[in-house]
Amino acid sequence: MPFSSFARATVLHPEFRRGARDMLALSFGIAAWGLVTGVAMVKSGLAPPLAALMSVLVFAGSAQLAAMPLITSGAPIWVVWATATCVNLRFVIFSAMWRPYFARFPRWKRCLFGYVSGDLNYVVFMKRFPEPTPAPEHEPYFWGGVATNWSAWQGSSLAGIALANVVPVAWGLGFAGVLALLGITCSLLQDRATWLAGGTAATAAVAAYALPLKLNILLAIAAAIAVGLGVEAAEQARRRARERAEEARR
Repeated sequence: MPFSSFARATVLHPEFRRGARDMLALSFGIAAWGLVTGVAMVKSGLAPPLAALMSVLVFAGSAQLAAMPLITSGAPIWVVWATATCVNLRFVIFSAMWRPYFARFPRWKRCLFGYVSGDLNYVVFMKRFPEPTPAPEHEPYFWGGVATNWSAWQGSSLAGIALANVVPVAWGLGFAGVLALLGITCSLLQDRATWLAGGTAATAAVAAYALPLKLNILLAIAAAIAVGLGVEAAEQARRRARERAEEARR
C-alpha cells in the first residue's frame, strides 16, 4: 500500500481519533516537561541547533536531562552512555510487552514504533487493549496516541529551546518540570511491583546522593530493576504454584 493511502486510512480510522483523544489530557504534563527540558538543555550550555537536534533524534526527556549535567561537567563518555542507557531500560520492558501486539509487522516499522513510543503511550495503550491478541485496531490507536504525545513533546521542547534565554529563572520552571514528571511517574505506578520498584529507586537515589557524576541515578535504576524483576518472578512462581495445586485437586 502506498504511504499516502496508508496514512489517510490510519488517520481516518476511529481508533486513531480515540488514541489521540485519550492522550490529550496527558499532553499538558508532557508539554510542561518538554518545555523544561528544552530550557535546561540550552541553560546547560548546549547550542540551540544542537539542542533541537538532540530533542528530535533522542526523544527521551529523562535521558536527555540525565545526560546533560554529565556532559557539561566533563564526565567520561562511558558514564554518559551508561546513564542514558539505564534511564531508558524501561523501554526494553515496554517492547517485550508490546511484542504480542506488533511482532507481525516488519522490522523497520517496529523500529519506528520504538522511536515514537513513550511511557504514557504504553500505559494508555495497555488500558485500551489489555488482551495481547492481534487486532487491526491496534496500529491506528497506537499512531493516534503517539501523534499527540510526539507533537506535545517536540512542540514544547523546541519552544523551550527557542525561549531559553528570555525565560526568567524566577519563573521556577525547574520546579514545574519536577511536578510534571512526578505526575507522569505516578501514572505508571499501577501494581505492587511498580510501587516497590519506584520506592526503591527513590530511596536509593537519596541515600547515594553524595556519589560523584550523578552515579546515584545508576544505582537507583539498578536497584529498582532488581526489585521489580524479583517481585515479578515471585508473583509468577506463586501463580504457577496455585495452578499446580488446582490441577492436583482435580
